[in-house]
Amino acid sequence: MPRRKSKKRPCRICRKWFTPDPRVGDRQKTCGDQECKRKWHTKKCAEWNRKNRNYAQENYFSDKLVLAVRQSDDSKSPSLAAATTNPPVPGPSTAQFPRLPRSLIQEAMGAQHLVIIEYITQQLFMLVQEVTSRQHIKNTGDSQQLSPRRC
Repeated sequence: MPRRKSKKRPCRICRKWFTPDPRVGDRQKTCGDQECKRKWHTKKCAEWNRKNRNYAQENYFSDKLVLAVRQSDDSKSPSLAAATTNPPVPGPSTAQFPRLPRSLIQEAMGAQHLVIIEYITQQLFMLVQEVTSRQHIKNTGDSQQLSPRRC
């Protein structure tokens, strides 16, 4: 039985017409150029990550917990002297609230608790940024509708 020859179609990235490889057939979406393949792959990965955001976050979080537990097991209770030899450099944001060395916090609380608190803090920070950017967009939209000043 002879294979049916696929019809030409435009590449989904560069829009050049190409004849798909008969072994791939209708599944081939790009012309075969390495740049087009890479861009298509990046696009599909971003789409998958948007659809499966919770899956990726849960895997990242669980991997981070496992890594923290391993690191804490490897360095059973670091000494106070070792933790304070490299204090963090205070910057403008840490002038009022000095940072504690991560190893001291981990020793006091435990690795898993520290990772959970870091994760919750990161999520809260991202939410605050999102709300702030929405307010900025709303405020700039409102400012265009202001009436001109009268002297």
